Amino acid sequence: MKNKLPLVSIIIPCRNEEKFIENRIKSLLKDGYPLQKIEILIIDGKSEDKTRDIIKEYAVKFPFIKLLDNNKKETAYAFNIGINHAIGEIIILMSAHTSDEKGYIEKCIKYMYEYNIDSVIGIMKATPSKNTIMAKSIAISLSVFFGAGNSYFRIGSNSPKLIDTAGSCYKKQVFQKIGFFNEKLKRSQDMDFSLRMNRAGIKTLLIPDIITYYYPKDNLKDFFIHNFEDGIWAILPFKFIKRPLKLRHYIPLIFVLTLPLSIWPYILVNLFFSAQIALREKDLKYFFVVPLVFVTRHIGYGLGSFLGLIKLIF
Repeated sequence: MKNKLPLVSIIIPCRNEEKFIENRIKSLLKDGYPLQKIEILIIDGKSEDKTRDIIKEYAVKFPFIKLLDNNKKETAYAFNIGINHAIGEIIILMSAHTSDEKGYIEKCIKYMYEYNIDSVIGIMKATPSKNTIMAKSIAISLSVFFGAGNSYFRIGSNSPKLIDTAGSCYKKQVFQKIGFFNEKLKRSQDMDFSLRMNRAGIKTLLIPDIITYYYPKDNLKDFFIHNFEDGIWAILPFKFIKRPLKLRHYIPLIFVLTLPLSIWPYILVNLFFSAQIALREKDLKYFFVVPLVFVTRHIGYGLGSFLGLIKLIF
């Protein structure tokens, strides 16, 4: 049976991830998929901490773990370096900031062949990286509609669902058909990739029982910066990929521009969702912290979108 399982190439871009990379590697080693059927390609962008040392230690113990260099230090380059080196017929793209439930790889392959689909993704569950009320509030905000929007891979789904976004597990033929990631994009390379997938008629299957745990920022300053940059790159890719913006791309910008006129409705909705979270978690502190997290996310993303639009136009 094991001989019939496909060879899987796992690609992990990283830079200065000494806090997370070991946990990422351990999660894969404990996944349950036959180790002789995987290769782990970790593409490092000139880390200045102990990331490379940690990877090298594991590479000595497990020859299928390989450290590759990404001199450009950008994610699209890292993915493309990994894909070029991959020998597996299945390619899984992962973040160093994640870990998975056991059986992740086998489930991806099972559903991929069961549904005859080329791209699969699971649910991304935001998980606090610290045991603080702020870190917990940030993680929770990314798993509810008011914070994550209609991103099914974040808020979940009751059953397998076809979605029009990029996946995390692909048949190698996808890259042979539509090409690699756009190296002009410092971020949001998955947006461009999903547009090309849609144009080629390739859909992604969202599977609710495939679970990945993502570790977001744990303080408001870093959370704001992250959302601000996300906002910029929610708009700026259209400068390079020449596709019309959809209404949903303008929503964060519209929110920021109309906030002075709609401040009270926003506050009420914010408090409503925050109260729900506080009741669910049975901790009143969330009622006072989560509203700040929502504001940080919405304002940061909205201002970033505004700057992205300016850069797009000029």
